[in-house]
Amino acid sequence: MDTEPVNLSEALASFDDVYSPRIVARMNDYDVRIAHTAGEHVWHVHEDTDEFFLVLDGRFDIALRDADAGTEKTVRLHKGDTFVVPKGTEHKPSSPGGSILMFEPSGTRTTGDRHEGEIPGHVDSTTGHAL
Repeated sequence: MDTEPVNLSEALASFDDVYSPRIVARMNDYDVRIAHTAGEHVWHVHEDTDEFFLVLDGRFDIALRDADAGTEKTVRLHKGDTFVVPKGTEHKPSSPGGSILMFEPSGTRTTGDRHEGEIPGHVDSTTGHAL
């Protein structure tokens, strides 16, 4: 058990990689992760879990795809905004630059249970890195 607080500003300053989350805390079976964001992620889906986002800085967009209806919409988030992507929903994050905090079950891969296309070099397909 870690008994020291984690300062999110200092934690974010300790790395530069985008879409490469760092685990800042664990709670029950969940990771609390932070990440820098810039550019396009990949379309992906988490079949069995919701995904919580809190924008810490900048802007963070999440495109959502309704496969049944054949439609897409984009949710635009700014500093202080939260959003939950429901399990089973195809989504694609993108950002002109910023940072986010996420709650996800430990072991959840950043590129989901399945993803569309090749994973770009700036997207880290990981279950999170230690801070």
